[in-house]
Formats: sequence, structure tokens, C-alpha cells
Amino acid sequence: MTAPITGSAPEFAALLPTGGRLGGLDVGTKTIGLATCDAGWAFASPAHTIARTKFAADLAALKDWAGRERLAGLVIGLPLSMDGSDSPRTQSVRAFARNVAPLGLPVLLWDERWSTAAVERAMIAEDLSRARRAERVDRLAASYILQGAIDALSRWRD
Repeated sequence: MTAPITGSAPEFAALLPTGGRLGGLDVGTKTIGLATCDAGWAFASPAHTIARTKFAADLAALKDWAGRERLAGLVIGLPLSMDGSDSPRTQSVRAFARNVAPLGLPVLLWDERWSTAAVERAMIAEDLSRARRAERVDRLAASYILQGAIDALSRWRD
């Protein structure tokens, strides 16, 4: 079973009329940062990071995580260029979204242009070492992406 993929918050909200927990993904070439939010779409929290291997293993790890967390949908960060256009990386994330559609969860592609930079700045302000920042950045970026999406989604819910 495949589920719809959209870039529209109102369309995604309509796919989830009763809300439900959402998962946030920051998809990188080497890792996938994961985050979750509560069923009321109030706050996002970082979860963990998956080290990418073969796609079948990545999909199995995502399926296990989504099942454990009882997720109703996924928000995947879309790395648009600064002018809002697609890049090769954007196309790769769109393909990733199509490939996770068999999980059966609706997918919202969410603009993530400033997520990693914002998270890095916050960690530097907290005086975290480079090593500590590296181990946390992906899951914190996923949380940042998810929080932005649920803030927008809460306007379309009800």
C-alpha cells in the first residue's frame, strides 16, 4: 500500500483529520535524523539517527520505528536551493519519499533550507563541542523540520 506525498500542509492535514503522532526525517547521504511529535501536534522531540546502509535496511529500520511510535504520517525535510528551486539533492529526497511510500504513511515534504544552520547555531551558543554537535545535528534538524511543519499544520487542523 502506498500513501500520498504532498508539499501542501492543508492537503497533508486533510489526510490526517484526527491528528496522530508524526515522524520527522532529515534525510542525509550517510544518516537519517529522526524526530517525533505528540498526537496533538504541539511539540517535536528529537529521537535518534539511523546510519544509512542499503535502502532495504533503511526502510526496515524506518518501518520498525514508525510502528513502535504508532506514527500517522511522516514529514520529510526537502533541501531546496536558496532560491527555492530543486537541486540534485532535492531530487534525491523526492525519490526517497517515493521509496518510503510503501510504509503506507502520508508524507509531507517540508522546506528545510535553514534547519541544519539553525540547529548548528543553537548548539554553538550552548558551547557544545564539534564532536557533540556532529552526533546530534541530524536528529535535532529532524526535530526542527517537524516543529516547523506542525506549527503550520495546526492552522489547518479542525
